[in-house]
This record gives sequence, structure tokens and C-alpha cells, in this order.
Amino acid sequence: MVGSFLKKYISLIFITIATPIICWAAAAILPTFDDWTATTSPDFSPFFIKERFLFYGYHWRPFDAITGYIVGRNPQALYPTFNHCCVVVGHCVNAILIFVVCSKLKFSPTATNVTTLFFFITPAAMATVLAVDGLNQTYSLLWGMVAFLIYISRIRAKYLLWILAIVLAAMCKENGLMWALICPVIAYGFNLTGKAAFRKDILIGVAIMGCYAIAIFILPKDITIHEEYVPTITKIANNIVKFLFTSFITVDYVWLLHQTSRNLWLAAITFLLALPFLYAIFIKNSAVYKQKKTLCLLLALLIAVTPHIGTVFSMMHTYAGLSVIALLIAGGIDQYGRHRKFYFLYFPLFILSAVIIDSHLYYTSRESGLTGKRMAQQAISKTGEPVDSAFVLIVDNGYPRLSSFCVVPSDAFGWGIAAKYETNYQWPKVTRDSTIQSAHSAHAVAEEILSSGTFDCVWIVNNTDIEVIK
Repeated sequence: MVGSFLKKYISLIFITIATPIICWAAAAILPTFDDWTATTSPDFSPFFIKERFLFYGYHWRPFDAITGYIVGRNPQALYPTFNHCCVVVGHCVNAILIFVVCSKLKFSPTATNVTTLFFFITPAAMATVLAVDGLNQTYSLLWGMVAFLIYISRIRAKYLLWILAIVLAAMCKENGLMWALICPVIAYGFNLTGKAAFRKDILIGVAIMGCYAIAIFILPKDITIHEEYVPTITKIANNIVKFLFTSFITVDYVWLLHQTSRNLWLAAITFLLALPFLYAIFIKNSAVYKQKKTLCLLLALLIAVTPHIGTVFSMMHTYAGLSVIALLIAGGIDQYGRHRKFYFLYFPLFILSAVIIDSHLYYTSRESGLTGKRMAQQAISKTGEPVDSAFVLIVDNGYPRLSSFCVVPSDAFGWGIAAKYETNYQWPKVTRDSTIQSAHSAHAVAEEILSSGTFDCVWIVNNTDIEVIK
């Protein structure tokens, strides 16, 4: 009886044991780059409701704003630990939801457990799970999967609860709105809804999107569209390539792509270890692509990632379609059949590859955060006494970056915000930054800035070194 229980719920047992350990480890990763300015960072605005809760930048993400408000009450005690715990616990819940969805869709217990473990440990999730500001991605997917479970249920007020879950997903992050279309598409693929209901529910989904667009339009906002968010044919093509590689190819991209960390031998090992599993699922089972459910899953995957493909796609954005990829894997496992080599060799090799990559990504993320902390402590120490304002002058050395794992030192420094954090946001009260191309002109530019009388000091950031000019 115990053996039967373990066989049925082995993935959930593993996740339950691993989650506290991952929470503890993730708490050591410090903010870098966007973490310092994201809506989930400590918020001290007296106009919290209008400026952050209702609309902020390009976004309407009230749950991010609430998180920022919470950690702003005691930044050094809560930030980023609170954020990390929310993200890791959310990822754990998402893995459990994958298990439930697979069970509802009648996948075999083996496929359900393998798929759940894949989702939980895959390196494709790590850019979200290890990020301080990964909360919006995590909970957008969480509410999206809740919406799907509601949609395929027979509970009363199903449509009302389904729409509510989609709204919550969208309020976590805009791509959550895509579950208004994903739910009926997947349900139709698995024959959980008929053609007439499918057409009606697609129209309801489009109506939900329209109502969201109207709400965005009438909210108070002042938006400047940055060039990186404007879609172009070249950008879309590049984003499609990024999506395919980060979603379907398991390899350590730090060792493969990051110039100063490059180790092609180790990258090749991680790829070769994962290759048999990926080959068995996505290539050897080519017949599965003729099935209605697989075609609908592929369409749902395209819908899930479309918002990012049209604007900005990075390793973090793979998470938006990861649950659908997991369902594709579950279908591939059941199609593959009971091959002992698959379960006792291919998948264990994939797990080994994932553990190696995840550990390396964790290490690089932690080191990036520590770099920013050391630079902040250096700036505070060299400044000596509190100042009200500091100008951060960054020397652009062409230092290579890769996603949130390997960031430029000046980005880890957060353009001076990391130094504010070190003083618990007591000083400097005001920071501004600018970038120059040559270190030779740094002193002259610093003297010119100081001569204006606007700033008390200039922090010259040259790689990891901070020079203070007063």
C-alpha cells in the first residue's frame, strides 16, 4: 500500500520536501538590474494607490504594487526574502496544479509524475523562480491554471468564477489574459467541450480581453512607449528563435552564451544529458503531432507566448508557456509507452542535467547579487558620511550580460539604488545616473556635474570599482 502511494504521488512528495530548501537558498539571491526598479521593490510613495496600484509604467499589476508596499515597511528585513518566498511557494503550487490538471486530463500516473517533476526542476523555469521580481510571472500562471480547472469543472457559477480567475491572472501580469483563449482551446482539444460551446467561449474570451483594454484605457496613466516594446518583423523573428531554444532545448545558456563564463564542453555535457529525454518526447513521437489534442496544445502554447514574442522575450518569459509545454510532455510520455529505458535512463539523465544547470544558474545569480552588494558597501564606505544626493556616472566597458543570471556590475549596483538599500533607504535620498564611453573623461564629467551644485558627490562606476568625487 505504501509503495502504491509513493508511485502515485512521488512528485508531490519530492516537491513538498524540496520547497523549503529552495526558499532558504533563494533568499540568498540579492536584487540586481530590474529588481531595483520593479513594482515589487520597496515602495515609499505617498501616492501609492494612484501611482502604483492603479497603473505604473506600462503595467496594471496591483499585486506587484501590494508586494512593493509590504516590503517598503521594512526593506532590509523583508526585501528580497519576502519576494523570493512568494515566488518559490507560487512555483510549488503551480507544480501541484500541473499534477491536478494532468490527472483531470486522464494522463497516466507515470506521465503525471514525470511531467510534474519536469515542470518543477526544468532550467526553463529558473529565470523566473530565481528572480526577485518573478512574482508576476509565477502568479499569472497560477491563476491561469486555476481558471482552466474551473473551466473544465461542472460547478455552479462556472463562467463567473472562470472570468474572475482570468482577471486575477491578468492583474498579476498582462499575459494572464491569454487564458481567456487558452482554456477553451485546450478543453476542445481534449474533447471536454463541443464545437458550439467552443465557439461561444472563444467569443467570451475575446470580450474579456476587450473589457480589459477598456479598463486600461480609462485608468489614470502617463505612458512613454520605449523602443524595445515596439514590435518589428526582425524583433518578432528573433523572439521566436529565443522562444524555441529556451523552451525546447535544455542546455546551460550561461556556459554556452555568456562570453566571460563560456565553457562549451560543460554546455555540451548538459545538452547531451538532456537530449535522449527531449528526443524521445518531441522527435521520436512525431505521430503525436497529428492528434487533435496535440495540435490544440501547440495553438495554446502560441497564444500563451504571443504577448512576449511581439514585444520583449527573455529567458524569464518562457515561464508563460511552460505549463502547456508540460502537457505536451505528458502526452508524449503516454504516446511513447512503457519503455523501461525511458524511465530508468532518459529521464534520470534529464534530471541530472537539470540539477547541474539549476545549480550553476543559482550560483551565477547569487554572485551577481553579491557583486552589487559589494559595490554598494564600497560606495558607502568611500563616501564616508551621509549625503543627500549622488550622481552615478557609469563607464560603459562593453561588459557582457545574460538575462538575470550574469548582469553588468553597474546593473547589479542598480544605478546607485543598491547603496540606498545598504543604508535602509536613509541616504542618499536622490540619485541620478548617466553613462559615458570612456574612463578617461570620467573626472572631467564629474567635476562638471559637481559644479552645478545640484549633487553632493559623484560615484564613478568602472566595472566593479567605485570612485567617489566630492
